[in-house]
Amino acid sequence: MTSTDRQPTAPDRSAGPARLRAAVRRPYTARHWPDLIALCWATFFFWASLSPSLVPRPWYLQGVVGGITAAIGYALGAAVSWLARALIPWRPTERTRARLWQGYWLLLPLLTLWLVAESARTQRRLRVLQELPPSLTWHTPVIALIAILLWLALLLLARGVRLAARKLIRLLGRLLPRPVAYALGALLTALAVLVGVRDVVFDRGVVDLADRIAASTNDDTHEGIHRPASRHVSGGPGSLIRWQDLGYQGRNFTGSVPTRDRIAAWTGRPARDPVRVYVPSTPPPAFQDAGPFAAQAELAVRELDRAGAFDRRVLAVAGTTGTGWVNPNVTEPLEYMYGGDTAIVAVQYSYLPSWVSFLVDKEKAGQATRALLDAVRARIDALPADRRPKLVVTGESLGAYAVEASFGSAEALLDGTDGALLLGAPNFSPVSREIRRDRDPGSPVWRPQYRDGAHYRFAQFPGTDLERPPARWEFPRAVYLQNASDPVVWWSPDLLLERPAWLDDPLGPDITPEIDWFPFVAFWQTSVDMAVSYGVQAPHGHRYGTGAVDGWAAVVPPPGWTAADTDRLRAHIGQRRAAY
Repeated sequence: MTSTDRQPTAPDRSAGPARLRAAVRRPYTARHWPDLIALCWATFFFWASLSPSLVPRPWYLQGVVGGITAAIGYALGAAVSWLARALIPWRPTERTRARLWQGYWLLLPLLTLWLVAESARTQRRLRVLQELPPSLTWHTPVIALIAILLWLALLLLARGVRLAARKLIRLLGRLLPRPVAYALGALLTALAVLVGVRDVVFDRGVVDLADRIAASTNDDTHEGIHRPASRHVSGGPGSLIRWQDLGYQGRNFTGSVPTRDRIAAWTGRPARDPVRVYVPSTPPPAFQDAGPFAAQAELAVRELDRAGAFDRRVLAVAGTTGTGWVNPNVTEPLEYMYGGDTAIVAVQYSYLPSWVSFLVDKEKAGQATRALLDAVRARIDALPADRRPKLVVTGESLGAYAVEASFGSAEALLDGTDGALLLGAPNFSPVSREIRRDRDPGSPVWRPQYRDGAHYRFAQFPGTDLERPPARWEFPRAVYLQNASDPVVWWSPDLLLERPAWLDDPLGPDITPEIDWFPFVAFWQTSVDMAVSYGVQAPHGHRYGTGAVDGWAAVVPPPGWTAADTDRLRAHIGQRRAAY
């Protein structure tokens, strides 16, 4: 319960002008229970939140989703209730209202218990579909308690804002005409809420805290990672970039490069030490005059030249995630496949977690990667045609977006490279959005076929998916590893009010048929799914495992490479322990 205003009773007009003005201006407040219609909407939204989504979620996050969506439902229900009172003169009697409340309190626990039990059943079925143990802890009372507490907190916050707005309007009403006071008060309240949420809570709270934590991590080094002895690696002997300047993810990337002896032991043939170049988000002062992205690109090309990268058979430009991470399950298969005769280069545009980078500096991902690609392509174009390495691009999650944003269209991506391997590209990535939008009729959005699969193919199970369609697959090739249950791929603000195409029949192979779309609810479910998308096993959620082996074998297969070689390398990558 909280305080809200109530219109004053009609003043005695026989009184004098001063008493009349005082009566009109006297504030009245009343305490009341939540509106029944709004409460029914809140309850329905909570029940809808119990439906399954893309990946299994733990009980405590179910409580969070339930509380948020219940608050949204209450707000919508309160608006409907207010509109109904304004348009419909009929009012139920006290006896009718009492019976409605009794019916609500009678049905609420029974239906809630049943729906929570059904929710646990659908979560178990989803776990089986995604190859997880069916056992599940589903604390029904705690789920309800978390949802109620969160709903109450949001409700009290909203009512506090409303009460403050009314007091502000009343104060303004002493100086201004009533319509102007209402408009100005509403505007000032909205601005105060916007500034408070964006500048104080988000920028100075969430982002600053994430920045401090990420900056501390960036100065650290993962256990087992040591400075490389190879001169072909950034941070190694003769490098233009000091080991201590590479940052956490840069040291992971360069300090875990497989040696030629390890590669030769697997191939059974002589091998070379791979080239790995990594440029941190803050390049050395000597390279900063041209601006941050141009400086990074210039330094990267000079480091590639120093390491002998342009004499290798394949040169890969890797887009990085928000922290600067590059997936070792993507880089190592290419190096083993070519016996170390490869070069891989990446630039770091941020050390913040990807979700923060997406919200505050997503554009940097495309700008930094585009500058790097332009510089690398210019250097390759200056070489004789018969001495140029194959230029390929790769990236996962926000790194895939960075690559796509560097080109902007499917045609430009093929024109500018010799191939691409992209994993879990977010929904806002321009090339994959174009392909899904213009896919061939009859192909589902979670496995789109684009122009008969002549150059682009999507796979969740690469061993079989990349063979479809059986039509000729021409070079250059682009492979997308895209799981039907990956919330990173499907999350979009459009989920608030629009049913997504990935819920159309046929559903993806690891999507439960009980899934459904509800306005607002699906958005928050998918948002929470992103937070737990690594809690499943590949190829489900945002996990892609060893799929890059099949991807590289399709995009840039070495001469004489066979399906048996792919199987053997996949087994090796799956069994070895990743360094980070």
